[in-house]
Amino acid sequence: MTKLRPVADADLPGVAAIYAHYVETGVATFDETPPPVEEWRAKRAAIAGAGLPFLVVEDEGEVAGFAYAGPYRPKPAYRHTVEDTVYLAPGATGRGLGRLLLGEVIDRAGRAGARQMVAVVADGGDPASLRLHAAFGFEQAGRLRSVGLKHDRWIDTVLLQRALR
Repeated sequence: MTKLRPVADADLPGVAAIYAHYVETGVATFDETPPPVEEWRAKRAAIAGAGLPFLVVEDEGEVAGFAYAGPYRPKPAYRHTVEDTVYLAPGATGRGLGRLLLGEVIDRAGRAGARQMVAVVADGGDPASLRLHAAFGFEQAGRLRSVGLKHDRWIDTVLLQRALR
């Protein structure tokens, strides 16, 4: 059974493990060292403190993915703009779980007062994230070329944006 809900403290090891997979094997994130659970605990607290959503999708009792909206940038004038993050466990892709997570994060971020949502997507050859965001009305706002070096490759990022209200 699939269940979408706010992240709980007990979910953080699963969140950390999913993210660690992408840190170690891909270019979806430019982190080079997986953050420990304690960093995820602090991130969860900061997101909750900002009144923003941090959700997990649970499948068969396991965390199959997570998504959150966090502040886009720390300067005060950006306070109404958020950046989304969505990650799925490797075996959980292609089943609509990303759509479930992103749709709910968009809805909750808008209800929390966010006006714009930005996605910064690494363009490393897998178009799944670009397609997911396009399905929710995100439009390309720009491209930053060769801004990340990971696994001996220069990676572009694509900036996507959509209005929330």
